[in-house]
Amino acid sequence: MSESYQLSSLPGRRLDQWLWFARLVKSRSLAARLCAAGAVTVNGVAIRKPDQRVRIGDTISAPQGGYQRTVRVLALGSRRGPATEARLLYEEMAAPVRMSDVVGAWVPLLEDGDNFSA
Repeated sequence: MSESYQLSSLPGRRLDQWLWFARLVKSRSLAARLCAAGAVTVNGVAIRKPDQRVRIGDTISAPQGGYQRTVRVLALGSRRGPATEARLLYEEMAAPVRMSDVVGAWVPLLEDGDNFSA
């Protein structure tokens, strides 16, 4: 049996669906947009497709609010349940990191003195 066949036969769940089940995002469409933007990583690789398969043991890094969270998948889930149930789907790998600490200070494009009206 080839290694690729063995990997594809392992149980998995769509990344956008898992992020929604785990309550790391408010909607599945938001999860899909985050994936398409490359804001989510699985095992250190930026993901561009929301249908990427997530398996137990994978490490996921995703933005949530103003923080970047890194979690390990413990279960795939079967529905979007209450927060207590969602918390059982993952374990925190590290404390959430403020996005401003990662990205740096935000600088506005227009200063107060700039006036572009004609």
